[in-house]
Amino acid sequence: MKTLTHLLASTGLVLSFASAALAQENATVAFLMPDQASTRYEQHDYPGFKAEMEKLCPSCTVIYQNANADVALQQQQFNSVIAQGAKVIVLDPVDSAAAAALVEIAQSQDVKVIAYDRPIPDKPADYYVSFDNQGIGKAIAQSLVDHLKAKGVPDGAGVLEINGSPTDAAAGLIRDGIHEALSASPYKTLAEFDTPDWAPPKAQEWAAGQITRFGDEIKGIVAANDGTGGGAIAALKAAGVKGMPPVPGNDATIAALQLIISGDQYNTISKPSEIVAAAAAGVAVKLLKGETPEATHKLYETPSQLFVPAVVTAENIKAEIFDKGINKPEEVCTGEYVEGCRKLGIIN
Repeated sequence: MKTLTHLLASTGLVLSFASAALAQENATVAFLMPDQASTRYEQHDYPGFKAEMEKLCPSCTVIYQNANADVALQQQQFNSVIAQGAKVIVLDPVDSAAAAALVEIAQSQDVKVIAYDRPIPDKPADYYVSFDNQGIGKAIAQSLVDHLKAKGVPDGAGVLEINGSPTDAAAGLIRDGIHEALSASPYKTLAEFDTPDWAPPKAQEWAAGQITRFGDEIKGIVAANDGTGGGAIAALKAAGVKGMPPVPGNDATIAALQLIISGDQYNTISKPSEIVAAAAAGVAVKLLKGETPEATHKLYETPSQLFVPAVVTAENIKAEIFDKGINKPEEVCTGEYVEGCRKLGIIN
């Protein structure tokens, strides 16, 4: 009887392991992104995540959805993927505060949540993976400060600050980093703005009003991403500003790279989304296996992995973007930007 009991117990254990392995191999993983104001999610994040999942778990099903900056829609998508059997959800929240309730719902049903790019401060997710957003904000602003000093812009000169969405905790971290760099600089912030939904037209509209208000007092504009920076540049051009003040950005979008090549944008931040997307896929597979992913940081009581980005200007765009294969010259050096690419040695 003991032998039979032991055999049955052993068989049960083997079946249990086999069932767990099968569940992992055939698992459903959801990748839920927040908006389409930035092209990065369709062009970089999702393709990078899907490619890594195909390597690590070929039989897993990946569901991708984008909430188009709609909190209610993201909640519906979140509930829908749970109903479809998702065991891990990678969530880049539209609203970081509202996402706390989603984490609670998932965890009550034994569904793991990986916070992606934007943290969820009010409820610890199972993991958080991102670039260092506060470090990004500091790098954006510090690069501008150093540039203004090198150009001999006098102490006390003014800059504008265009932040990201007020409902995005990552935008808050970027803003904190910008404040850190600007407050330690000799320059003053004339005005700042939190851009609803990160929408470039809203950033452009606000910048246009400030250009009318402050005129040539504006010696630089710090923008939290390339979309809002592009809005500021459009406002400067529409106002006919001569001697455009430098505008830094963040995300290294193709449009921003082209503006740097043409001299209209001062810098951007290269943070290849594929790196973070691949890391998220690796964490998802570990969670499916019941393993504990290693963390390099802890943010908002959540085990985290934070990557360090690179500042890109005209001086290093060839080395940082093209020599590293992040973008190909033929993707960027088109039309009116061909000559600028030649001058920077990107193409012959």
